[in-house]
Amino acid sequence: MRILDLFVVASMPIMKVLMLTALGSFLALDRIDVMGETARKQLNNVVFFVFNPALVSGSLAKTVTFESIVLLWFMPVNILLTFIIGTAIGWLLVKITKAPQHLRGLILSCCAAGNVGHLPLIVVPAICREKGSPFGAPDICHTYGTAYASLSMAIGAIYLWSFVYNVVRVSSAKVNKEVNGDDSTRVMKSTGTGGMPSPTLPDQQNYSEPLLPSKNCSISVYTHELSFSCSKSKGTVKVSDFDKAWQYLRILYRKLNLKAIFAPSTTAAFIGFTIGLVPQIRNLIIGGNAPFHVVQDSASLLGDAAIPIVTLIVGGNLLRGLKGPAGICMSLVIGVIAVRYVLLPLLGIVIIKTAVRFGLVHSDPVYQFILLLHYALPPAMNIGTITQLFRAGESECSVIMLWTYALASISLTLWSTAFLWLVS
Repeated sequence: MRILDLFVVASMPIMKVLMLTALGSFLALDRIDVMGETARKQLNNVVFFVFNPALVSGSLAKTVTFESIVLLWFMPVNILLTFIIGTAIGWLLVKITKAPQHLRGLILSCCAAGNVGHLPLIVVPAICREKGSPFGAPDICHTYGTAYASLSMAIGAIYLWSFVYNVVRVSSAKVNKEVNGDDSTRVMKSTGTGGMPSPTLPDQQNYSEPLLPSKNCSISVYTHELSFSCSKSKGTVKVSDFDKAWQYLRILYRKLNLKAIFAPSTTAAFIGFTIGLVPQIRNLIIGGNAPFHVVQDSASLLGDAAIPIVTLIVGGNLLRGLKGPAGICMSLVIGVIAVRYVLLPLLGIVIIKTAVRFGLVHSDPVYQFILLLHYALPPAMNIGTITQLFRAGESECSVIMLWTYALASISLTLWSTAFLWLVS
């Protein structure tokens, strides 16, 4: 196909995304207030717990087989590579720009984590429906494209909440430690040292958690070590190795936020895989003649609502970047844009073409297109949620999201055209 034809095919889905995003921003304006902050939070909960899981489980259940599992093994590796490469380049960006401590986790996260969930779900099915698409029959392309994008969403959620969550948490903890250390130093200087008791650090309680239900028992967690102690009025009680291991696992569970890692979309992916891989269950649910095909129909109906609502929410959230000044240097914003829209896509082309040449990726052009698309996406919107959780760079994150998503319309159109030309 000619480059101009591919450009038209690639630009139509982006135009649809822009229209819905603009509508979401308009509805979120203060004078309109149809999708205010409270409304967006409520809608986001519905999408998170209902629409996304329905979309992921329904699309995977229809397309996943044992043969397809073998063919799709490279996708989790590919998304992991985007995180590793993005983190490495983001670390160089932090060193070059000398970013402040409280923004380092945010910069690393924006460079590493792309929106591998919702944007592929919007772009790929829309390209499949376009006249002149190089992906063949629209129905088949839509079915498999949605399944690939759904799998991408589930894998991306695991990586996002296991990596980005902890990067921002560690970065914010360092900032709080430095601030509290400075405060304690000022208190000591002001009170003097003449027999006065040493002050208690404000964050000291964050490093002490209960070990056993008995009284006066504690476990202290520091950066690289665990210390257990348990005392009674008469002597000391020895804590067994099993109790120590159990408490360590409990602390690790809380620190890694496994509830977030196994989000509803990830759980829905496991359900979809189970339905698709077990013939007995698949025959009961999938297909027009299946006894319980109404379950699949209901899931598809709910899943169809996820894409437009998510796009409206993104448009509303981008308004936060326009409200009030944020203490972020524009060189950092330009650096993130360069990483996500120039360096990563170029490296992605080299990686995917090399994988295709060595037979690591099968010949389906839709699948190859999604793998390439992983390297050209804007930062994941959930990074904003994580920064709000730890109160680390919230306003700066809004500014980065505003500029990256504003430029995504141009970048995604150009890179989608190039990717379509490479796989067609």
